[in-house]
Amino acid sequence: MAETIVNEAIDAVIMWVDGADPIHAEKLNNYLASVGSTRPAAASKTRFHNAGEIDYCVTSLLKFAPWLQTIYIVTDNQRPALMDKIKGSIFEHKVKVIDHSVIFAGHEDCLPSFNSMAISSLLWRIPGLAEQFIYFNDDFVIVRPVTPGDFFKNGKVVLRGRWKRLSASIPGNQIFKTLRNLLGANRKKNRISFWGLQQQCAELIGFKKHYFRLPHVPHPWKKSSWEQLFLQFPDAMLKNIKAHLRVPDQFVPEGLCSHFHLKNSLAEVKSSAANMQLKPSDQSLWRIKMKLHGAERNQNIVFACVQSIETASEEKQQLIFDWLDRRVGKLEDLLLL
Repeated sequence: MAETIVNEAIDAVIMWVDGADPIHAEKLNNYLASVGSTRPAAASKTRFHNAGEIDYCVTSLLKFAPWLQTIYIVTDNQRPALMDKIKGSIFEHKVKVIDHSVIFAGHEDCLPSFNSMAISSLLWRIPGLAEQFIYFNDDFVIVRPVTPGDFFKNGKVVLRGRWKRLSASIPGNQIFKTLRNLLGANRKKNRISFWGLQQQCAELIGFKKHYFRLPHVPHPWKKSSWEQLFLQFPDAMLKNIKAHLRVPDQFVPEGLCSHFHLKNSLAEVKSSAANMQLKPSDQSLWRIKMKLHGAERNQNIVFACVQSIETASEEKQQLIFDWLDRRVGKLEDLLLL
């Protein structure tokens, strides 16, 4: 296969929601009432909060990945304010909004969906989407110039992560787990574990001893791989998209698609181009300052993820937003160039 070159189409897809929208909030409350449920952790308000991250995300793609063909923003009957900002600019036709109803066509019984794992399982159904596309959460930004080869090379996706032993393959692990359950020590059995879900994905694809643990980074995907996943595992895929909220036994799409690529020799593992992950509600101000300082000095850090910034103190928020303004810049300033 030919190596990926600049003029080979690559799209970006971003999932976004404005939880402060009263229509969206009412839709979620109505769904919870219909199933007789109080608000679970999977419906926590922070999962749907919008603190303007989408502007930084899109700005970073336009600035540091200008070779992207189209940037799709997938949302639920909403329209981010940035669409008004770019109207009439050179970027107007490069950024498009796609509604959930489009990608869930034929599966309308699964709507409304408040489940990012269900929604991301269907991103490949965006009309006109390029064969090669990169999946972003709206709290991701690119902080340095990147090339197509950082995501796709020789017709393969470029994966970041490392191989780990499957829990089920570790001698004595299942016995230990059973004993913990019997003694009531497993108090978090309903907790949705990102690592545990990735292991389920590896086992579904056919891995017996190891799984590829993915960090929280943008993920390069191939549309044809998703088409094959839906053909090969229809029951698992249908189960994934039917869950209106996250459930513990779902397949995490990042893990599923990555293991499919690995199993079918459609992936290369690359250790460079690392991610800086900020959790400002959990990390101290000093820790955040050190991470930001490190990101400035370490040329290998090209991605940043800021999770639930709205839960942090005003001082932490200001520190992070000031850094983003310097490192990424504001969309309005990019439009003036």
